[in-house]
Amino acid sequence: MLITTGDHGAPAAVQRATQLASVAGVKYVPRSRTSLQNMAERYGDSDILVVLEQGARLFRAGQEPLTFHPSMAFVRAKRLLRGENDTMLEAARAMPGDIVVDGTAGLGSDSMMFSLAVGTEGRVLALEDSLPLWALLYEGLQHYVSGLLAVDEALRRIEPRHVNHLEALRGMPDKSVDVVYFDPMFRDPIVESSSISPLRPFANRSSLHPDAVKEACRVARKTVVLKEKKGSPEFERLGFTVSERSHTKIAYGVISLD
Repeated sequence: MLITTGDHGAPAAVQRATQLASVAGVKYVPRSRTSLQNMAERYGDSDILVVLEQGARLFRAGQEPLTFHPSMAFVRAKRLLRGENDTMLEAARAMPGDIVVDGTAGLGSDSMMFSLAVGTEGRVLALEDSLPLWALLYEGLQHYVSGLLAVDEALRRIEPRHVNHLEALRGMPDKSVDVVYFDPMFRDPIVESSSISPLRPFANRSSLHPDAVKEACRVARKTVVLKEKKGSPEFERLGFTVSERSHTKIAYGVISLD
């Protein structure tokens, strides 16, 4: 992966881009009015993250660009802030002060909801094993502006980690977090969505491994939660009990540990 800026990189964007390249361990390339296609061919890398003055975009040759945005989770966040319930948070029994591991962070939509729920005294670890997605997530969590202060503060509190969830869980002590959450959404997409379809080429499409569930049950104090299609055989295969609270095409499976 390469990191660059827009055609006319402002000093602030250049600073963010070079910092992100250093954190990600990838090459920063000054734009110098070079087209992204030429840049990809010159450096032999088709994944390019472009840091702009307001936001960032992830490009891959032949694919639609991907921009960081909380998508429908922003609507959920506004409802939560009005005092309404959220099905995922209810299934997880997330409370202020909890420590949550989002094992399949993507662009952090569910991590954002957990961060709102656990508040300033809690922690949300957002694990993502795709380097391009993690880099876009890292940049978005630091700089995205939603227009709602509570949402922006929740995004800033999330801790993004570039790591496979099984590897990360294996390195965690017993009963060291409250909730572990999985959403292997690109194994079998629930719906076609214009907001997340550009994410699919970058995402891990693997099914959730039973070892990941086993490690999650060792690490979590309270719940392990799986998001899947309603009626999915994955719940039974992996030992989850389906919550009946969802009234949509998705469902949440729960393993209660307390």
